[in-house]
Amino acid sequence: MSVLRIQGLDITLPKGAEREWAVRDLNLLIEAGQTLCVVGESGSGKSVMATAVMGLLAHGLRPTAGDIELHGENLLAASPYRLRELRGQAMGMVFQEPMTALNPVMSCGDQLDELLRKHTALGVTERRTQVLAMLERVKLPEPERMARSFPHQLSGGQRQRIVIAMAMLLKPALLICDEPTTALDVTTQKEILALISELQREQGSAVLFITHDMGVVAEIADMVLVMHQGLCIESGPMSLVLKQPSADYTRTLLAAVPGMQPPPARRPADGPVVLRGKGVGKTYVSRDWMGRTHPHAALTDASLALHQGETVGVVGESGSGKSTLARCLIRLIEPSAGEVHWGDAEVARLSERNLRPLRDRVQVVFQDPNRSLNPRRTVGQSLMEGAMNFGLTRQQAVVSATEMIERVKLPASALGRYPNQFSGGQRQRIALARALVCHPKVLIADEAVSALDVSVQAQILLLLRDVQQQLGLGLLFITHDLRVAAQLCDRVIVMCQGQIVEQGTTADLYAEPQHPYTRRLFASAPAGLEHL
Repeated sequence: MSVLRIQGLDITLPKGAEREWAVRDLNLLIEAGQTLCVVGESGSGKSVMATAVMGLLAHGLRPTAGDIELHGENLLAASPYRLRELRGQAMGMVFQEPMTALNPVMSCGDQLDELLRKHTALGVTERRTQVLAMLERVKLPEPERMARSFPHQLSGGQRQRIVIAMAMLLKPALLICDEPTTALDVTTQKEILALISELQREQGSAVLFITHDMGVVAEIADMVLVMHQGLCIESGPMSLVLKQPSADYTRTLLAAVPGMQPPPARRPADGPVVLRGKGVGKTYVSRDWMGRTHPHAALTDASLALHQGETVGVVGESGSGKSTLARCLIRLIEPSAGEVHWGDAEVARLSERNLRPLRDRVQVVFQDPNRSLNPRRTVGQSLMEGAMNFGLTRQQAVVSATEMIERVKLPASALGRYPNQFSGGQRQRIALARALVCHPKVLIADEAVSALDVSVQAQILLLLRDVQQQLGLGLLFITHDLRVAAQLCDRVIVMCQGQIVEQGTTADLYAEPQHPYTRRLFASAPAGLEHL
């Protein structure tokens, strides 16, 4: 029995957009118990299609043709009241970023309870029982404590489980998952995918799964639909689309997927050490209501050396200490122990006043350029700010900003525009140009490509490699994507519970990991296209 049917759907974009429609003549069908994966680059119309099904289209977008039917009911003709009835009860949605999907001022238990209050006639005790049972079903530890907790008190994987619990609580016939595992490490991703499949089997739901991870598609999809610029380029059974794609665009997407087999090793870096950490540690101290202190070691005795022209990857689960290590090395947080050297300067204990003149040596590209770029400044203003902070005149800063924006393969005209006028991949190029305008010796990329689709990700990785070779940068690359680390990094460091458990050349470590945690981490990675 078909759960969701879309026929001839057109959704137009506001006037002045790059193209006329967000979605054009889209057709799809999902049966009960079936998983349809929708893939394509950013801007292909995947999320617009999903929000149209939920009746949550952004302002300025409107369906102008076609039908969306849920169990035969036309959702485009449904009233706002009817759509509110159907959301949660007949269709649920898991969003990419749980921190924006969850209410920060309500406990997680109250947010699940709200669904039951709105859609059922259950009493307080019955609702409480169902909430705790659902938290247990999504394999959250201590359901009572989780129900009392607020979103900021949980890890990324735990928050995503809360969002899944909310989407599945009322046993909807249709579950829409919009990039639900993009920001998660491989072990948490594996658990979340298994959880969605388990709940799907138990409840017989149809799943519409939007992703740019072809490894995930190969693991969970029954059917695949490929979108590009609002059009359906290709669709069919998973094995047929991934193994024998008929469209050139699909073949391009598949060719951009990184493999787990590292390329031939480059000559070992023999340049000077540009970044060194020795015995670096970070301990946080909290106090309970009686004033007693409780130390928590987020990072313990971490040591590494990064040479000029070398790329070192840092991998591990969420909470393993990757970002804490990076922030200690660049003094965004103060280490509790150990030494940090930027070239010949020891900076672990320097005051901020003495550290500031050295900050141009080490620069960072963060995961989300939407947050790291100031939306009220033009791209040129953002780039020039860093250069002028380190002694360049305004005229020199303009020259440097122009040079760097062209180095990351964007036109000089981009300097006069604002971040919201660019795609996600373009914004990440701008963030890279801003880091490079200070002419650093070290670049730290903290999950810099995890939110990008595979083709844009491949472009950014190639750009990072080119820029590194041109400028002789040392690159510290923090990622949860083992395939990206395999293709980009010369050496890899594996972290677990705040400690470095293993490190070595990429080829050796991937060929024969020694530590049990490393082997478990690799085993959790999606099987990938090479195993189809």
